[in-house]
Amino acid sequence: MSPSKDEDVLAALGYKQELKRHFSWFELVGLSFTIIGVVPSIAAVLVFSIPYGGPVSMIWGWLVASVFLVCIALALAELGSAQPTCGGLYYWTHFYCSAKYRNVLSWLVGYINTITYVSAVASGGYALSVLIMSAASIGRDTFAPTTGQTYALMVAVLVSEAVVSSMATRVVARLQSLFVVLNVGLFLGIIIALPAATPSEFKNSPSFVFGSFQNLSLWPDGFAFILSFIAPAWVIAGLDASVHISEEAKNAGAAVPKAIILSAVISALLGWAVNIALAFNMGPDLELLLSDPIEQPMSSILFHAFGQKGMLIFWTFIIITFYAGLADLMMAASRQTFAFSRDGALPMSRVFYRLNKHTGTPVNCTVACASGASLLGLLMFASPAAINAVFTIPVICQYVTFTIPIMARFLAGKEFVPGPFSLGTWGRPVAFVASSFMSFMAVVLFFPLEPHPLVDEMNYGVVVFMGVVTLSMAYYFFPVYGGRYWFTGPVSTINVAFREGTASGDSNEKVMVVEELATGVPI
Repeated sequence: MSPSKDEDVLAALGYKQELKRHFSWFELVGLSFTIIGVVPSIAAVLVFSIPYGGPVSMIWGWLVASVFLVCIALALAELGSAQPTCGGLYYWTHFYCSAKYRNVLSWLVGYINTITYVSAVASGGYALSVLIMSAASIGRDTFAPTTGQTYALMVAVLVSEAVVSSMATRVVARLQSLFVVLNVGLFLGIIIALPAATPSEFKNSPSFVFGSFQNLSLWPDGFAFILSFIAPAWVIAGLDASVHISEEAKNAGAAVPKAIILSAVISALLGWAVNIALAFNMGPDLELLLSDPIEQPMSSILFHAFGQKGMLIFWTFIIITFYAGLADLMMAASRQTFAFSRDGALPMSRVFYRLNKHTGTPVNCTVACASGASLLGLLMFASPAAINAVFTIPVICQYVTFTIPIMARFLAGKEFVPGPFSLGTWGRPVAFVASSFMSFMAVVLFFPLEPHPLVDEMNYGVVVFMGVVTLSMAYYFFPVYGGRYWFTGPVSTINVAFREGTASGDSNEKVMVVEELATGVPI
């Protein structure tokens, strides 16, 4: 049987088809949309958006940031359409950068992106554990979870997520329709049920919702408004997730950009609507809302509307939907690890570059991601600031890894051959806007929540980020054994040639001939 068009495209990029292509474009959109998880993610970050301007920042800050986030999605969609491979960012970096810098930058982007996904899984596992413990605390007033109990729950969550994301691609792909239904149902619950059930004393006027700026932090008002961008930046994240699933998608060149753009745009609009609904029904006393003992403003808003039992039912659906998104996130993390191992860049690459004979998926990579996330979770025993760094670092790291290939495409002078999706002449200005916003936000994300912080209130994101960069570069430049002596970028697993003629006898047409290689060669 002749290779499919998708296999031809992948072969042209230097790789043989190993994963099974079972994701339709809708299921790929569903995966990206579920990873973003609008309502569960807003529930997790609401405590970071309310203090920096109240309803104005929740609504207008979200809207302003969303414009830039969609620009990022557009820029990534062009690259994903042109070269749909699960290596994604580091592959594009090597392809578009100049010969002098391509190896080291590809290495750096690959390592940062891999660690980004592991830390994102860790932060998601921690956030989900906190949500579950919050429900337990509300259900039993006398229950106060210890750090040890929260960590044990986090590990249990990660183990179960690893099992789900290791299932056969066909199974995970079919689950996406259910995940989309859960997300949309939860959204409709916020938009319809919350306003109907909220008592009048917790209702807010339109002038309060759209015009009341309440800065509860010690930062100046202007900077507080900018800090409110952190919430949408954290929610509408992981925009490259569908790229890492591209080798399991049908018609990937068209499906990947659809997934990136539609998930970003739909999530931005739904998230804006959710914030408006919350602002109308959260009550005027924001300080009281933030003083909630379990530090979950969303739970207080739901409690006022539905009472304890109704709130717990709603909270259960938030937990289930968050769980679904984390399973998809771990799947994307395992595929990035698989791709980087396929190119021999990770320690023990031969162990990770294996597909389970029963599921056809990289189970070893999934186990590695879950184990790494569990180790990062140990930071919760250090201090709240330490575990908060795990929350911050994925956004900072992903912006760095997004910016490098996006700008390399225009600065290194290599010809760009577009895929099915192209911005045409708009590609350059969109890429510039996206890269400028990401560079700006990468700096903002290093700031502490309040000025003049104490030691345990510091934002240690910069320490973690520089640690990632330093360790990656130390391994690359390590004498004799470092990556600079052997890493040459993506490694081809096939030999591609063309011969004249076809099976039908037309000698004027060229046929791609693909031959698997026993050992990889540099692309």
